[in-house]
Amino acid sequence: MLTQINGVYNNGHIILDEQPTLSKPVKVVVTFMEEEEVTVKKKKPLIAGFAKGTVTFMSPDFNEPLDN
Repeated sequence: MLTQINGVYNNGHIILDEQPTLSKPVKVVVTFMEEEEVTVKKKKPLIAGFAKGTVTFMSPDFNEPLDN
């Protein structure tokens, strides 16, 4: 069974966010995840009608009922 518990490594010590509920010694794997700065791109606001005129071809039977 795998159990994941978050924590912090600080000055040679690992401080867990919660106590594991284990009754015997078990193997562990420690993965150090350095925090990366996340950049958020600002999206341009959508403007109504921005795609007007981009459809260059439409089938003549576009509005006809579809066959079942």
